[in-house]
Amino acid sequence: MSAALPPRPASPVPVDPPELLRLGAGPLEKEPCLRADAARNRARLLEAAARLVAEHGAAGVTMEAVAAAAQVGKGTVFRRFGDRTGLLMALMDHSERKFQAALLSGPPPLGPGAPPVERLRAFGCALLRRASEELDLQLAAEPGPGRRYTVPARRFHNAHVALLLRQVVPDADGELLAHTLMSSLDPVLVHHLTVQCGMPLARLERAWVDLVARTTGTPPPH
Repeated sequence: MSAALPPRPASPVPVDPPELLRLGAGPLEKEPCLRADAARNRARLLEAAARLVAEHGAAGVTMEAVAAAAQVGKGTVFRRFGDRTGLLMALMDHSERKFQAALLSGPPPLGPGAPPVERLRAFGCALLRRASEELDLQLAAEPGPGRRYTVPARRFHNAHVALLLRQVVPDADGELLAHTLMSSLDPVLVHHLTVQCGMPLARLERAWVDLVARTTGTPPPH
């Protein structure tokens, strides 16, 4: 799916959590504040689209189907999202914003307040569960190889992992190590392992916890 990308920085620089949230934001950044009724209408449409994905997969998400599920006119859906691609992008953006909010201000260990190693464990397990729940949608929204590492959500996730790694192993190359760890959470790999190979999600979560322990040189949780 196509989307306007932010310019790539000339060199990586550390960013604070408030900056990370802006990195992960999608098309909504450009929208003016919605009226209360328009915001409710938009949320209703996104909830309807999410139900369709859960019940029928991303292929079942059409403008007509969303309009019927939300009990609104088809024109309302087109006016709000433009086309099916815009709708799927908005759905992914909605999910990503909730995930980022949990990372930046939610309860620990996913949110602030827990030791960085615990937050790393919680981050990977949460991302694996999210990928499993939204797998069809995430595969439909998967960018091509030229954009995979520059889309805002991926940049946010990598920066978050690198930030935590710098706190645990400050002498390591946190930026490159974050890419290495993130590769094990890729939705395409999750699809291959859980759907094509039949692995339970719990096995992937245990492997992530073990990978964090080996990477950071810390003991695994009891």
